[in-house]
Amino acid sequence: MPTPPAPPAHRQGAHRIRFDWGPAGAAAVAVGCDVAVVVDVLSFSTTLTVALEAGAVVLPYPWDPAGAAAYAADHDATPAVGRSRARPGQPSLSPLSLRAGAVPTRLVLPSPNGSALSFGLATGGSPHVATGGSPHVATGGSPLVVGACLRNASAVARWIASSGASTVAVIAAGERWPDGSLRPAVEDLWGAGAVLRAFAIADPGGCSPESLSAAAAFDAAAPTIGALLDSCAGGRELAAKGFGGDVAVAAEVDVSAVVPVLRGIEFVDAATEGDPA
Repeated sequence: MPTPPAPPAHRQGAHRIRFDWGPAGAAAVAVGCDVAVVVDVLSFSTTLTVALEAGAVVLPYPWDPAGAAAYAADHDATPAVGRSRARPGQPSLSPLSLRAGAVPTRLVLPSPNGSALSFGLATGGSPHVATGGSPHVATGGSPLVVGACLRNASAVARWIASSGASTVAVIAAGERWPDGSLRPAVEDLWGAGAVLRAFAIADPGGCSPESLSAAAAFDAAAPTIGALLDSCAGGRELAAKGFGGDVAVAAEVDVSAVVPVLRGIEFVDAATEGDPA
């Protein structure tokens, strides 16, 4: 069933800088914005930056291994697999898997949260899409989708500021409870806040209270962000599965200059394209 439209107050339309959670939050605050920033620190957005640093083009896709493989075949790309299923040198959602092996030139990077949200926004502004479909190029009033994490937060904020964008929505992807409902993930709050703090400093009056709160959350966490990522629920979950190294990569604050921008169905590095567009 389609999600009913959000009440006007929940769209944060009185503010040019907005923040919310997951697909429903994106449907409320991102549609009609110039830019929608998708944040999934553990690990889609982090892995996305590592892939683009290696020169890859990344195609987002919902979490559906069989569908992702078919989608990759249709678009002359290599599908990433789940962390636990990856063989040595095979790309997966683990950022360390891309550092350890050769990165494909074109990579389909499925995930149930950040990648699915990006895929949905690419379908024309609606993040509610059925798994297995093919997106069309966003047109009209759809926002330009940008991927961000702790590794590239400042680069993303600078690029957006220089792009002339008037309205910006930052979306924390979050995780899922076993029943499929949204589980707000604190690492995504920090990642979103790392992007939003630049706007909170430059134009606090243009920021919604929600976006100011996310920026404040990052400022509070920043001095010990590595330890906090290790000890938060998402970090502990990955460590318990043997992927603590992925948490360490995610904690590399502002080490990356890449700005992943979704051009049609492909994330490319806008920092190498010249003037923002």
